[in-house]
Formats: sequence, structure tokens, C-alpha cells
Amino acid sequence: MSTSTPPAAGRWEHFPHDADIGVRGFGTSCDEAFAQAAMALTAVITDPVRVVAREPVAVTCENADRELLLADWLNALVYEMATRRMLFGRYRVRIEGERLVATAWGEAVDVARHEPAAEVKGATLTMLAVSRQADGGWCAQCVVDV
Repeated sequence: MSTSTPPAAGRWEHFPHDADIGVRGFGTSCDEAFAQAAMALTAVITDPVRVVAREPVAVTCENADRELLLADWLNALVYEMATRRMLFGRYRVRIEGERLVATAWGEAVDVARHEPAAEVKGATLTMLAVSRQADGGWCAQCVVDV
């Protein structure tokens, strides 16, 4: 009798890369891995726990390449954060074929409370990968320019 370990629930992490920083999301689905990669993006800027999920913002992207879709998704979030002067602390992602439909919840930046540590300029193609893991879960990662 063999037993298999189910994929780990969603989580995120950072990984070092020269002057920039890597963001990596894990999930039981590709959707969840994308949402966790977005949470890792937020964590480059501030502790996500400090961000109150008050205001929803719809985000859509489209790309036939799943890895480029990840870069497009993260860059769309960088754009939304910059133009709206917001930080996001919660994400829901649904990938339907080539199209990503998501909601990011957040609030206006409060420098005193959020204590932003860095400004993310954008997602790069460096170490860009979206893959199914041996445990059946998903990993989505890339390096972001800070």
C-alpha cells in the first residue's frame, strides 16, 4: 500500500537574486499558486498582515503562455498599486484557458502603518516558471525588479 502526501496549502516565499528579489507562490491549484505569488509580491513591499482588504480591484490578463501570464499578472498588480496608490493583501485568481480573471483587495498606502520597505518596478522574465510539482501542487515564480 502506498501513501501520497497531498500538496501543501497555499504559501509564498522569497528567494535571493543579485540586487533583485524572487517571488514564489505555491498552491494546490495553478490559480492558488498565482495568488500566492502575488502575496509574495506584496511582501516585498510590506508585511501583508498590515494590509486591510477593504477595496476590491478587478484585474484581467490574457496570454497563451502560462509563464508569461504570471509576469503579466504581477505587472498588472504593480501598475494597479502604483496608479491607485494602494497595497493589496488578499487575492482571488481564476485562470480560464489563456485568460486570468482576478480580484485583489487592499487599501490606500499608509506609510506610517505599512512601513513600505521597497518599491517593486516590475516582474521580469528571470527565473520565470510555472510548474506542477511532484506532490501534485503548483509553483509560480519569477524575479521582480526592485
